[in-house]
Amino acid sequence: MKNIGLIVNPIAGMGGRVGLKGTDGEDILRRAINLGAKPIAPQRAKIMLSSLKKYDLKFTLITAPKLMGEYEAREVGYKPIVIGEISEKTTGEDTRRIAKLMVDFGIDLLVFCGGDGTARDIYSAIDMLIPVIGVPTGVKMHSAVFAVNPVMAASLVADFIRGVLPLRDGEVMDVDESAFRSDKLIVKLYGYLKIPYRYGLVQNAKSPSPQTEDERENQLAIAKYFVESMEKNVLYILGPGTTVKAVADVLNVQKTLLGVDLVFNFKVYDVDVNEEKILKAIKNRTAKIVVSPIGSQGFIFGRGNQQISPEVIRRVGKNNIVVLATHHKLSTIDALRVDTGDPEVDEYLRGYLRVICDYREERIVKVI
Repeated sequence: MKNIGLIVNPIAGMGGRVGLKGTDGEDILRRAINLGAKPIAPQRAKIMLSSLKKYDLKFTLITAPKLMGEYEAREVGYKPIVIGEISEKTTGEDTRRIAKLMVDFGIDLLVFCGGDGTARDIYSAIDMLIPVIGVPTGVKMHSAVFAVNPVMAASLVADFIRGVLPLRDGEVMDVDESAFRSDKLIVKLYGYLKIPYRYGLVQNAKSPSPQTEDERENQLAIAKYFVESMEKNVLYILGPGTTVKAVADVLNVQKTLLGVDLVFNFKVYDVDVNEEKILKAIKNRTAKIVVSPIGSQGFIFGRGNQQISPEVIRRVGKNNIVVLATHHKLSTIDALRVDTGDPEVDEYLRGYLRVICDYREERIVKVI
């Protein structure tokens, strides 16, 4: 019988919807809470555990105490073995210490719920001693150690228990959050973790757009074509990334590279907005969402743009979502992906979307 460890970072992802681009550091967490941020990791942990329960497999579940795994497991109906102690205000040190205790206990697989910062903590604690599976609950998630969503994480755990999955090395990557909040993307490779792998269930490491003249020309061609279609009295919600920023460049307006910004009647309405500001801005207005998929991953929602929340998507509507992607970016993905945190909205978005990939050139791409 396999021993499966579970560690939940209860604060992972709280900075997303409130526009803080992460929750690393006590000051940032305090700001997130003051802005009304709510924990999302516990709920996504419960989705993974509930999905795993449906497979009706025999295994022993070992969790961190209280809100770092125990509470979620008991709420779903498991009777876990609980090891270690945690601080009143949980920290990365709790994650690292308990991960080491779980390895000493003899777990066969460690499942963790968090983002890139949590992946770094797991890596620093256990290196490549045992395989891991990340349940994506953070903001950035550049690393290639995460399942594409909590349900797929459960499928990976089930196949691992059955002994049918190969292992491979997944990159542990993270950005400098202070630089990220200053609109600078600095990504570093920290190491590798072993992960059970099945194609389509594990996300790739994020790849940045190439800084070439051809790529920039492609982005500007896309932007010019899109700007020609823009309408008066429509609020445009511009997501992060260089391709969407090219739209602002063509309009000659301000745009944050890594934030979400609003344009109305071809002028800046607001910059670096959070979910609350977006919901207020779209009230009684027609709005459109403009996004670009993450290179090599394909996500258009749920990675780095959580300000565009399920509620925002519901109000704007699928028909008012515009996807922009260069030929190079499309060559790195097999589909568009969504992981909004709301299964109903994810299902609503699935199907097909038009993607503008050049001047007067569009492709129909599947959304999964």
